[in-house]
Amino acid sequence: MSENLYLPSTTNRQEIYESLLPQIKALTSGESDLTANLANISAALKEAFNFFWVGFYLKKENQLVLGPFQGSIACTRIHFNKGVCGHAYTTKEIVIVPDVEAFPGHIACSSASKSEIVLPAKDKNGEVFLVLDVDSDELNDFSEVDAEGLSQIIQLIEEMAI
Repeated sequence: MSENLYLPSTTNRQEIYESLLPQIKALTSGESDLTANLANISAALKEAFNFFWVGFYLKKENQLVLGPFQGSIACTRIHFNKGVCGHAYTTKEIVIVPDVEAFPGHIACSSASKSEIVLPAKDKNGEVFLVLDVDSDELNDFSEVDAEGLSQIIQLIEEMAI
């Protein structure tokens, strides 16, 4: 296991994701504890991209409950039908929000958050068991490049949970 990330000297997110993915695989391989792996994944994403907030909400009973994250304090519980995380959970789809103020029902855990991407992770039965939530303090900061790069990380997480 490596304690350092080696990131290319570029702002090209696709190149950063391509460099980061094998390092996350190496970081999490051999570790069976999902919480430990989620903690390292959120730290790696925060370090690689300097996103405002990166973290996970895990399905617990009838809510999404805050899990490992990097960034400022966060909402602890989110109902399935509330906010961007709840929308991603209920639709089982990636949600990219260019301006959180324009998203109906957005939950403002921090007024500094301006745009957001949320990706659901599904178990072997196709049920969502957590969501990855990434916030930026810039408007329109996420694109299909982020959706693709983060989807590859979600795929790793889904394989861990099997």
